[in-house]
Amino acid sequence: MQPVVLDTDIVSLSHKRRLSRPVATRLIGRRPLITFVTFGELTKWTDPRDWGSRRRRELADWLSGIPVLPGDEAVAATWGVLSAAATRAGQPRPVNDMWIAACCLTHNLPLATLNPKDCMYFRDHRGLRILGEE
Repeated sequence: MQPVVLDTDIVSLSHKRRLSRPVATRLIGRRPLITFVTFGELTKWTDPRDWGSRRRRELADWLSGIPVLPGDEAVAATWGVLSAAATRAGQPRPVNDMWIAACCLTHNLPLATLNPKDCMYFRDHRGLRILGEE
């Protein structure tokens, strides 16, 4: 199975069983991975949404089957290059988008996202592969 990094939006809809059929079809035969950023965002969302312990446990159990790409030194170095280049180009990007792109680029993995416009800078200037555009 070919690996693919799932953006937070894809993971959230998958967990809720609301992912559209066309997107789900593109993921068939792929091994899903998430970044440490997505793991953190999903964990964060449980608090303001007042999730009880049962729902938090269900999410944790569901996520336990998906490997998490860490924010290690190589990813941090890639993030630094991305951040500096985007700022220098006058196109600063949201921090979490840069971390997710840095994970994908460091590990040479495509990204599945419902927000491709958020990733176009990384695709156009750094070669980020976006699932469906490969």
